[in-house]
Amino acid sequence: MNKNIDIDMNIREQVDKILNYKTVSNEEKIDRLLFINADQYCNLGTESSKTDRQKAEINSRYIYRAIKTIDLYLGSFLLNANEE
Repeated sequence: MNKNIDIDMNIREQVDKILNYKTVSNEEKIDRLLFINADQYCNLGTESSKTDRQKAEINSRYIYRAIKTIDLYLGSFLLNANEE
């Protein structure tokens, strides 16, 4: 995979913002992060380039690592499942 592909800064900013919420439960944070992940894959179409798909994979790993900071077991599970 090409390491020169940057993480979509908009997604990174959203993830960081969600992680810093103080009044939202951890469960709600994880739900919001998984929603962002699902939404990015829903926006991929049959005409999406290989680069777009790679960006989505990189974004997913970033989101899964963020989830791992909240819930170690779930984050690890998602990262391992993503590698397969």
